[in-house]
Amino acid sequence: MKNIVKNISTWQLALMTAAAVISLRGLPMMAQEELTMFFYIFFATFLFLIPAAFVAAELGSAFSNKGGGVYTWVKEAFNRKMGFTAIFLQWIQNVVWYPTVLGFAAASIAYMFGRPDLAQNGMFVGLFSIGMYWLATWLTFWGTSWVSRITSQGFLIGTVLPGIVIIVMAVVWIIGNNPIAFEHIPDSVTQVAKIQAGHVHPRFFPHMTGMSDIAFLAGILLLFAGVEVHAVHVQEMKNPQRQFPAAMLLAALISFTLFTFGSLAMAVVTPYDQINLQSGLFVTFQQIFDHYHVSWMTNVMGLLAAFGALAGVMSWISGPSRGLLWTAKDGVLPDFLKKTNKNGVQTHILFIQGGIVTILSSLYMIMDDVSVAFFLLTALTIGLYLVMYMMMYASGIRLKYTQPGLDRSFKVPGGKIGMWLIAGIGFLAVAFSFIVTFFPPSQLPVGSPAFYTGTVITGTVVFISIPLIISTVMEKRRNKEQPDK
Repeated sequence: MKNIVKNISTWQLALMTAAAVISLRGLPMMAQEELTMFFYIFFATFLFLIPAAFVAAELGSAFSNKGGGVYTWVKEAFNRKMGFTAIFLQWIQNVVWYPTVLGFAAASIAYMFGRPDLAQNGMFVGLFSIGMYWLATWLTFWGTSWVSRITSQGFLIGTVLPGIVIIVMAVVWIIGNNPIAFEHIPDSVTQVAKIQAGHVHPRFFPHMTGMSDIAFLAGILLLFAGVEVHAVHVQEMKNPQRQFPAAMLLAALISFTLFTFGSLAMAVVTPYDQINLQSGLFVTFQQIFDHYHVSWMTNVMGLLAAFGALAGVMSWISGPSRGLLWTAKDGVLPDFLKKTNKNGVQTHILFIQGGIVTILSSLYMIMDDVSVAFFLLTALTIGLYLVMYMMMYASGIRLKYTQPGLDRSFKVPGGKIGMWLIAGIGFLAVAFSFIVTFFPPSQLPVGSPAFYTGTVITGTVVFISIPLIISTVMEKRRNKEQPDK
């Protein structure tokens, strides 16, 4: 095995991880939970983000010389079919994610042009999402270097900067003795407010009468997903046993700070009934900047946030699909999916990916409430991703027994017991959140709960069945061809 250059610092890995996790599109979802957001963020950080990072780091260090990521991890622990299912779910959840982030970008553009009404226009949001996705795909085919330069700046300019601005402006809002929105929550919203001595007070722990009251947990968990992407860099650290936990704790602190204070800033300024999942961030910007007579700043924030969202799409559009290209070359997928252009870009896979994104983006055009479509796509996305995480946790535990001699430059503290504890906690948290995804949120006008639940169940079953069917068909084909070799 070739020598690995150990040049990644604790701070660098922390920023890389935070960049993979943080997205401003999630702030309205947490803001709608008002002060109960602290419960959800604690759950996501300590029961999901940190366990996922630790398990992925051990697996990444153990198989860094083989490539394939989660495909290799699960295949080595179980079998090729399960490995392909895992990487397929990692890919397809990313495909389902595109319409949600593009919907957020559509709202950003609407506010940039001073037309906030377009953010709730399903036709505009759907067509914008489809058009911008195919533009990003076309640019990816060219493989131009300037695209990578744009995406590298997207996190700082389009995510961190607007996040800092909304936090600072909320502090200015409070100093100016303006009304604090979360102190005036409607008494009908019992999930996040309670009545004491005739006055409405915000809750710090969600009031749960059923699963629907905590349905946003699944969407919030998605905001903290993706940490396994950079765990493969653990071998590039000089002292992974010490540096990696420090980097993950630092990344968790950065994520916690921006998510918590950004969401809290929205809850401070924006009345509960005006927090919209898709465009709520810009409603907050508009209220603040209009109040201080600098309305043009809302347009600027819309431009920056759109840049951040679109840069995020362009940075991910070819990444996960390369995992499928890797499995195609390994004989797990049909040969026509091996097709690449002169720039080495996986054209056929991206065409299929674009077709799915187009169909899913059409939900914006046929559903009455854009926020419901936005959350429905989010629920489907996290459901698929959570299945992959359960497979990853199970692989971490199994490999401790089936391949104990693997050279692991980073090991989950505590040996087998530590892996059972950390991976077990992560698995249970993910399993619980997976169940929650099938319940429509009581905070949204979903219309027919049966339609909502049926759509999520159908989508989950279909997308999980696809890799199993493909694997079975390809295995039979290989068995038929074997005697001829």
